[in-house]
Amino acid sequence: MAEKLRFIVCSLQFVVGKYAHSKFSAVIKNYFITALRNFWRNKVFSVINVLGLSIGISAALIIFLIVHYEMSYDKFEKDHDRIFRVTMDVKFNGDPGTSAAVPAPLGNAIRNEVTGVDLSVPLFQFQGDATAKVTIAKNDGTTPSIYKYQPDVIFTTGDYFKLLSFQWLAGSQQAALQNPFSVVISESRAKQYFPSLNAADIIGKQIAYNDSLKTTVTGIVKDLTENTYFSALEFISLPTVYATGLKHNFMMETWNDWMGYSQLVVKLSAGTTPEKIDPQLKGLVKKYNEPASKDPNNSMQFKLQPLKNIHFDSNYQGVNQRTASMKMLYGLMAIALFLLLLACINFINLTTAQASHRAKEIGIRKTMGSSRRQLIMQFLGETLFITSIATIASIIIAPLLLKAFAAFIPEGLHFSLIHQPVLILFLVTLTFAVSIIAGFYPSIVLSSYKPVAVLKNQSAANATKTRNAWLRKTLTVSQFVIAQFFVIATFMVGKQIHYSLHEDLGFRKDAILTFRVPFDTSMSRRYALMNKIKTIPEIQLSSLGFLSPAIEGAAFNDMTYTDGKKEVKENVQIRWADTNYMKIYQLKLVAGRNVQQSDTIQEFVINETFAKTLGFQNPQDALNKQLLDNKKKIPIVGVLKDFHEGSMHAAIGPLAFTSFNKRSYNIHVLLKPENGDGMVWKNAISKLQTSFKEIYPDDDFNYSFFDENIAKFYETEKRVSGLLNWATGLTVLISCLGLLGLVIFITTVRTKEIGIRKVLGASVSNIVSILSKEFILLIVIAFVIATPIAWWAVHQWLQDFAYRTTMSWWVFAVCGLIMLAVAMLTLSIQTIKAAISNPVNALRSE
Repeated sequence: MAEKLRFIVCSLQFVVGKYAHSKFSAVIKNYFITALRNFWRNKVFSVINVLGLSIGISAALIIFLIVHYEMSYDKFEKDHDRIFRVTMDVKFNGDPGTSAAVPAPLGNAIRNEVTGVDLSVPLFQFQGDATAKVTIAKNDGTTPSIYKYQPDVIFTTGDYFKLLSFQWLAGSQQAALQNPFSVVISESRAKQYFPSLNAADIIGKQIAYNDSLKTTVTGIVKDLTENTYFSALEFISLPTVYATGLKHNFMMETWNDWMGYSQLVVKLSAGTTPEKIDPQLKGLVKKYNEPASKDPNNSMQFKLQPLKNIHFDSNYQGVNQRTASMKMLYGLMAIALFLLLLACINFINLTTAQASHRAKEIGIRKTMGSSRRQLIMQFLGETLFITSIATIASIIIAPLLLKAFAAFIPEGLHFSLIHQPVLILFLVTLTFAVSIIAGFYPSIVLSSYKPVAVLKNQSAANATKTRNAWLRKTLTVSQFVIAQFFVIATFMVGKQIHYSLHEDLGFRKDAILTFRVPFDTSMSRRYALMNKIKTIPEIQLSSLGFLSPAIEGAAFNDMTYTDGKKEVKENVQIRWADTNYMKIYQLKLVAGRNVQQSDTIQEFVINETFAKTLGFQNPQDALNKQLLDNKKKIPIVGVLKDFHEGSMHAAIGPLAFTSFNKRSYNIHVLLKPENGDGMVWKNAISKLQTSFKEIYPDDDFNYSFFDENIAKFYETEKRVSGLLNWATGLTVLISCLGLLGLVIFITTVRTKEIGIRKVLGASVSNIVSILSKEFILLIVIAFVIATPIAWWAVHQWLQDFAYRTTMSWWVFAVCGLIMLAVAMLTLSIQTIKAAISNPVNALRSE
């Protein structure tokens, strides 16, 4: 291996020498050959520098790829700074909320009554999961093509194509969506539905949505290739809604209610600001929903959200809309910066530590006429050479690091230097920037040596040595402050996730499977399926109801309680199911009884929080009290022990449980315990699917385990934890590489001292202690500095949780000991080797 490297170095020297003719080329040749020789002469330190820099550069490359992708959203639209989405801030009984959806009539009202708006573009999606069943009839009468759960289908107007610049392949933009039952499709959907036809021949073809909605293709447009919020691929004319029963479903004339599938985008006139539009939007609320403009605790306010903010604002997240977190992107950028900083610190430390070894070379160069500027350029050139090698290495290891950041990489984002020239520009810029940052100070130190002093004694002045030593200590402490911070943060995030998943949530979550049945008005099929499920021997219990105890997307209702003296009005979360529901989830009653089976709402069981909100500290006192729900008095027959109906982020809120099967589309199944061969659950799922298909042959059987749904509450935290794990590993690795380089240098410099100490009787442990104690002290200082910083950062992060783990002192102690152990292990690699070496070899030259 050594011979191969030597051959490569000699070959490079020959190539450079052959093609260097001009004076400038001769200088470059000299710099290059010197860099090669220095790289070869200090192979260990060069490899440590290249490894540290390559890790930092590759991480920065991947993070730049992610950040650049996310930041590129919605930059291509013409006049994008004039495009806004209309959102809502609402209050229910004083409780604030936000919505990306708006009342359906708002689009027409803005178009007709608000000045300063060029375009008002409504966007409606199918209800449910915002997907549609698409049927393409065949001309030859054969079985039609069916595409279940097709996403990206919207109802809109022709103004949508004025808002965005589409290229039309067939059809007319002016007339495409004017009439009912018209649809425009994208090129990708055209190829999917009609693979053998060209665009012009597809015009006039029929597409059916959800079986009953039959439309005619009136246009085909090219897909948008840019990253954008506007992801629709099929566009059904909005007049279709008014011509069908969808008008009622979409609540096209309702102002005091809305659904999550109704969004609105507007384009302001040139020169118009959102501040000019806001008073007019308030006027619409006052005109069409007067109660919401008078009661501050039950209010509605429309806001204009800039297009550039839509992708980053999860407070106004639409159905099936992916958003990015600016906090997460800033966190990624901070990690890239830290890794690069650590790598640069390594380079500075190791280069300044070896400065005395190059003192004679510098003295001779200055004696021969080299100026300080030339020496600085030489040392910066050497740094650029090493950084360039690290950059090449980073390109090789970047695909491996892609796995580390897999949780943050959006679908469709790929790493390719050929197809992404911006990455090449970034790498070139980063290479020069790192070279200057890492090489500037060492070049200043090395070029400052006085030739007379150097040639008299091959070392720098004592003042310079002392200054460099203090700098190295400071930089080493800085490295381990960063590493220790990440270790503590990683430990605490993992502790909070473990707490969230394993704390008693107030219900059973294991061995429970849930699935939905299709929406229909008939109860007979649901009851028939329930009867089949009861015959499956691997199933212990089943229940027909609404959502599981803890899941996103709950239903709420306003309820009122009056005791003759005061009135309590509360927005209450509703759960409903048959009487087996509480048994499956092992929900505990602290007073009263379970509700009786009924097809209508006859009784309520409330939770402890709701009972206390009503003024009952003793749960027994709440029994038989009457709640007013939709103008109907319903008695309270039981009080449930509080359980977490959401994630640990939110406090437990008021909740009411009832029996109401007409709106029950979820089936909850408690499986029997697994046996030795692990076939009980597999057989149960297989039989469930068979039973489901017998009742609903045209629908898919999709199930999920309840404990997995609970874990989804903390996907963001798991992503953060995974990122911290990688960041911690990389920061510790780079820090330990620097530590290893320094201890190798120190043991080399103190070789004769070690030999003399051994001759005088010092033991291996004494020598290891002498060589290590200074580094251990630096790591302890780093721990003392990092602890309060990490405590503050983790404390701030935990404030997002209503229920959180404790920040115990032992967590910080364990993290400090872990870091200390890793550092001592790194130090021992070289210190033990130096301590057990033969002193004769060290003192032979004396």
